[in-house]
Amino acid sequence: MDVSKARWRKSSLSGNNGGNCVEVAELEGVAEGRADLVAVRDSKDPEGPKLFFTPTEWDAFLNGVKAGQFGPALGG
Repeated sequence: MDVSKARWRKSSLSGNNGGNCVEVAELEGVAEGRADLVAVRDSKDPEGPKLFFTPTEWDAFLNGVKAGQFGPALGG
């Protein structure tokens, strides 16, 4: 999948931690018959592997993170 024109961003909460971040890009119209996707990559390896999620999957993941399902809740 071509992500060369993707606009990657990282959380403003990541600060200056030496590049240990994930970056996210919202992809529109990437394939015929496929919904828009959310791509995730390691900021230290921008040419490396990427993960792709539907918007519904991404929302479920973010809600789980905020609820502390994968560790301490954000802000907690």
